[in-house]
Amino acid sequence: MLRKIDYKWIALSNTTLGALMATINASIILIALPAIFRGIGVDPLAPAEVGYLLWMLLGFMVVTAVFLVTFGRISDMFGRVRLYNVGFAVFTLGSILLALVNGTGNGVALQLILLRLVQGVGAGFLFANSSAILTDAFPPSERGMALGVNQIAAVGGSLIGLILGGVLAAIDWHWVFLVSVPFGLFGTVWAYLMLRETGQIQKGQRVDVAGNATFAVGLTVLLLGITYALLPYGGSPMGWSNPLVLGGLVLGVALLVAFVLIEARVPQPMFRLSLFKLRPFWTGNLSGFLAALARGGLQFMLIIWLQGIWLPLHGFSFAETPLWAGIYMIPMMVGFMVMGPLSGWLSDRYGARTLSTIGLLITGAAFVGLMQLPGNFVYVPFALLLFVMGCGMGMFSAPNSASIMNSVPPTDRGAASGMTATLQNSASMFSMGVFFTIVIVGLSGNLPAAISHGLAGTGLPAAIVHGVSTLPPTAALFAAFLGYNPMATLLPHSVLASLPAAVQHHLLSTTFFPALIAPPFMKGLGAAFLISAVMAAVAAVASVLRGARYVHDLHAGTPPAAQAGAGIQAVAARATAGTHTAQGG
Repeated sequence: MLRKIDYKWIALSNTTLGALMATINASIILIALPAIFRGIGVDPLAPAEVGYLLWMLLGFMVVTAVFLVTFGRISDMFGRVRLYNVGFAVFTLGSILLALVNGTGNGVALQLILLRLVQGVGAGFLFANSSAILTDAFPPSERGMALGVNQIAAVGGSLIGLILGGVLAAIDWHWVFLVSVPFGLFGTVWAYLMLRETGQIQKGQRVDVAGNATFAVGLTVLLLGITYALLPYGGSPMGWSNPLVLGGLVLGVALLVAFVLIEARVPQPMFRLSLFKLRPFWTGNLSGFLAALARGGLQFMLIIWLQGIWLPLHGFSFAETPLWAGIYMIPMMVGFMVMGPLSGWLSDRYGARTLSTIGLLITGAAFVGLMQLPGNFVYVPFALLLFVMGCGMGMFSAPNSASIMNSVPPTDRGAASGMTATLQNSASMFSMGVFFTIVIVGLSGNLPAAISHGLAGTGLPAAIVHGVSTLPPTAALFAAFLGYNPMATLLPHSVLASLPAAVQHHLLSTTFFPALIAPPFMKGLGAAFLISAVMAAVAAVASVLRGARYVHDLHAGTPPAAQAGAGIQAVAARATAGTHTAQGG
């Protein structure tokens, strides 16, 4: 039997592989979408088929966010390692089936979406249990480092996926899904053979059916309402006035309110509201939620900035921009990789409050710095700001996660991990809706006049110019995001074909559309950056309120409030004396 000191590294390496594989697959499809839709013969920008685009883009994230709490809770009941293994197997099965899909048409698109949802279920089990497994396997003095390494894999995977998706899609879109299969098979077998339960399992517990149902349906409806609000409705550039969207938002909020009331009354709740009485838990989750809200949608906006404006202005064809956007975002990943494990290691010794708070302030300062850049910026300052932002995110994430997981009883670690991941994933999706709305509103007020002025003198009929200038800007942004030339999607093909070759070349050049969209886009983006900076500052305040370091393993039965002033020295002394539990190592 492996010694525990050996087992913790097995747990870290396997959960890191799981996090890497899941996050690569969450982002790999972003760059591969044009190749996938071309391969199956579906136009993702056609009004009747744009729903397929949204579900391919966000379905994985919706399913993962919705089921994280449920998966974390049942893992506490039936075994975290057991259900983590199930997640690896389900994810791998989804990858295999996706790679086998063939044919063309909307039916094939629906198959891909459903199998992506299967992948999302598998990823939910992986995400819900990774932090809990690491917390069980590592002693309190090493948890921050372990969680930092795990989070590096998650952030690195999201950027590796962007690059890998561009490379593999150029060969064959099936490879986008096939690449995960050997790693998934290896990880599934390895997890089954090597991982073992070291946490405390709550036997004899009942599944909270009412809580699970109201939470899953409520969060799903709410996230779908936010997602479909990104589409135009009637004469509006966005769908926030759509009765179905409004109804979904109201119903989602009502069900989540009902969920909270149910959880406060049932004897064995899915969502452990009592954990929010722990100061490190509620402050850590509040700061994590606000941080995810600040950065989630902005990363999406940064990619559109690169793909729709900066890269084309620097000579890249629109088809090349998805791949190169991932490459030019690498400084952020490097910053996170530098500070993630280092800050985790430091938090094991000095606590999370100072590191996490400084990390959030650095992240907010980077947002303010990005506000100062023009649309056609010099890359070096941009890269430095991305690096600084990555460092700030790294300084915050690992210490904050360790602080949250250290504060909860061993029996509730799965539920706590799922609750934390759900809050952050939901915040990221909500952030996308909020910031996309801000940018679209800014474009809607300024882009029509810019397009009319830009198209004047090109020989286009006045009716065509008016029609194009009044189109919702959502289609243009989605086109740029997918690597299509936005003018080729906005102008009817028959109209383009009737123009002289020189005019066609001018309209479809890599500079025409970016020059038109840059001024109004940057106004909306500047407002979004400002809001992100404010939210990062508020998150820093929440981080300060977490108090001194608290480790439940070392203070079982002692309320965090009573321990808050005990200081780091007392914690270190107890850790040195070896008083932590078996779960801590």
